[in-house]
Amino acid sequence: MPAATPGTPSLLRAMNDRAALDLLLAHGPLSRTRIGHLTGLSKPTASQLLARLEAAGLVVATGTDGGRPGPSAQLYAINPRAAYVGGVDVTPGRVLAAVADLTGTVVASHEVPYTEGADAVDQVTEALGGAVKAAGLHRCDLHRVVIGTPGAFDPQTGRLRYASHLPGWHSPTLLDDLAAALPMPVEYENDVNLAAVAEQRLGAARGHGDFVLLWNEEGLGAALVFGGRLHRGWTGGAGEVGFLPVPGRPLVRQVTRANSGGYQELAGVEGLPRLAAELGVEPPSAPAPYPSGAPDAPPGPHGPEVAAAVALLARAAAAPEGAHLRFLQEYATALATGLASLVAVLDPEIVVLAGAAIGAGGEPLRELLEAELAELAPSRPRLVPGEVLERPVLHGALESALAATRDEVFDTSR
Repeated sequence: MPAATPGTPSLLRAMNDRAALDLLLAHGPLSRTRIGHLTGLSKPTASQLLARLEAAGLVVATGTDGGRPGPSAQLYAINPRAAYVGGVDVTPGRVLAAVADLTGTVVASHEVPYTEGADAVDQVTEALGGAVKAAGLHRCDLHRVVIGTPGAFDPQTGRLRYASHLPGWHSPTLLDDLAAALPMPVEYENDVNLAAVAEQRLGAARGHGDFVLLWNEEGLGAALVFGGRLHRGWTGGAGEVGFLPVPGRPLVRQVTRANSGGYQELAGVEGLPRLAAELGVEPPSAPAPYPSGAPDAPPGPHGPEVAAAVALLARAAAAPEGAHLRFLQEYATALATGLASLVAVLDPEIVVLAGAAIGAGGEPLRELLEAELAELAPSRPRLVPGEVLERPVLHGALESALAATRDEVFDTSR
């Protein structure tokens, strides 16, 4: 007779523990009876599970469900102080850091200006240190930190690529220097990829395993998700669609140098004021409000090119007729020209439209882009606006850090 597999009861307990913890994350405070019903566990087993998790510091009693008929039941919730994570969003304008507890609640943030020529490690540690201090914590309290930047760190060399506009971040020892300065595990991710993580966990891509996120702010980029996982490419450069050859624009040659051409020149924000002038669209004297209930201004600081493009697109979307409509149509055609190549190769379920420039065009731009794409691409994915409008890169960094941290902290098999 074969011997029983050692550790099976412990493994089953750990699986039940994780199922209960995931339910508490998804639903908020639950009673013992409700947890038992959702997991299929008996009341005694559910009671033992909660007692075990409470003793481990992973759940806390949070009151009772006193509003229902019958005796009140004790409610349990994830202990938010069981672990903390950090996220850092680096742009050419600023370095923004935030701290979140284990439930995902952001408890503090801190921003420092990006100073060209300043030490990158110092700027990250200053921003993160400010957020940690504002949260009333110490840096050693953070379980993990995820840093988002334009471009991507090449896993073969450890150097940042595709981000010539981020001076000071191209040292071959930067990753080692950051690891030495920070006392917790640190991961690095492309900013557009993190915006996709935010949409996947919190926004428009929830429940979708295959999607493309098209992003247009300071740069034009894409994030590719297959089977629920980010596709980064061999050098981390998957989604750098600004270099994509497109009709009507010069090829981008010697791509390691700052130059123009390709999809970035066709559909990037820098060309929108010129296009508007050619079509007779007068620039607004002040930034126009976003249409359709979106925020009054794009979240986060942006350079003058992005601000000008956002103002033009928001004004056109608010009154999509005449020259405004022609402006939106031309921009939709430009976006669809490159997007059609992605759709033809990848055949995604949905395309999430994100970034301040695309968001400013609102529903009128989305409808025009969908119509153009239907003319150019063999498949017709649904185009959906991004839903994480405030600090999507930072939220993606925190969500990425939380996913890994929860896997570690919620593992009760050890």
